Amino acid sequence: MDAKLTNKNVNFDQLGLSSEVLRAVTEAGYEQPTPIQEQAIPFILMGRDLLGCAQTGTGKTASFTLPMIDILASGRAKARMPRSLIITPTRELAIQIGENFEVYGKYHKLSMALLIGGVSFEDQLSKLDRGVDVLIATPGRLLDHFERGGLLLNDIKILVIDEADRMMDMGFIPDVEKIVSLLTPIRMTLFFSATMPPQIRKLADKFLINPKEITVSPTTTTAETVSQFLAKVENKPWVKREALRRMIRHENIDNAIIFCNRKKDVDVLTKSLKNREFRAVALHGDMSQPARLETLEKFKSQEANLLIASDVAARGLDIPKVSHVFNFDVPNHAEDYVHRIGRTGRAGREGKALTIATTNDQKVLTAVYDFIGKKIEEIPTKELDLTDLNVKSTTSGTHDHKKPKSRGKKAGSARRGKTSKAPRTQNATDETILGMGDHTPAFLLRSS
Repeated sequence: MDAKLTNKNVNFDQLGLSSEVLRAVTEAGYEQPTPIQEQAIPFILMGRDLLGCAQTGTGKTASFTLPMIDILASGRAKARMPRSLIITPTRELAIQIGENFEVYGKYHKLSMALLIGGVSFEDQLSKLDRGVDVLIATPGRLLDHFERGGLLLNDIKILVIDEADRMMDMGFIPDVEKIVSLLTPIRMTLFFSATMPPQIRKLADKFLINPKEITVSPTTTTAETVSQFLAKVENKPWVKREALRRMIRHENIDNAIIFCNRKKDVDVLTKSLKNREFRAVALHGDMSQPARLETLEKFKSQEANLLIASDVAARGLDIPKVSHVFNFDVPNHAEDYVHRIGRTGRAGREGKALTIATTNDQKVLTAVYDFIGKKIEEIPTKELDLTDLNVKSTTSGTHDHKKPKSRGKKAGSARRGKTSKAPRTQNATDETILGMGDHTPAFLLRSS
């Protein structure tokens, strides 16, 4: 839930929820519903189909989990015949939805199972055999269980399709259509998507009957509780890594999420930070499910305080007490900037977002400025000590480097106007001075 989106004229106890759910919501620290919760919950409690256009961060998940808990409070699931089904594109979002049911359903005795990749079929089948009230699944793993005979779908009373546009982007829509074809038509369907292109609208029309439509305007502005800053550096990976390290050291960080555009950069950056004794863990789509769960547990328990993640892996995560967000890369899509920095400054807390932009990022940076309606304040280079020419080594003092003499063919090439590359030092503590022009910091960097 996001405090910034709260309508302070309405309380949860006005939406028709049970006293048990209200008690759990209050104990979780929430008082007022967000706009989508205020609008959606009463209609879901009435049993209406719903078409919701809302992005992550609007409180969308609680808008369907809260009323579902009350609706499912009466009744009992049969073996291998779940009573409700939530289809979601990623394992992380499935886990997040499951956590919502655990938090808000603490005073109910609903059973729940997650069918996601990376977890053993046997453990999942064991839960299905006992009967589950709430089944949360990614499309592929759900169909695997169905085709193996471990799951029956003819007792689904409530179907939730979450992040339909993301499932379309990931190629899951044929699977979703097959799953829906296996369900009884006598059900309530809740359909959510961050955007509503024609293909998604057509899909919604196919699945829903006379739905209540709710639209929460896409967030194009950033939260006032988040301070935003920008550092401009040369377009070289090791320059960016050194810039990030100095920013981390400069900040008073409780914990931080660091976003990269590419999965391979998540791994490289995590290794670089760990080599310098930062408490960093990685999260991206190529990791196994046990590894992802272990990463998230380390971050939530503060065993690690830096979570380096790709956008896809971080989608749907709700970690409310993140003090900082770093954009190691300027996002390729401007709206992702708002999503990323929205991970901090939640529930009225102060947060800080710092972005590293290179000399090649002007196009995507301009797109971000246009999207949020303002420029990001540039960090004075002296504040982060980015312009110094004498950086202390991690071992002993500073290192002065003379330009290596050219010999043989390389020297001849230099005389003919060609420049030869200086060899990279093998000493991890050596520094190299990189001039950046009048408006961009100059770095002394250790190779990484």
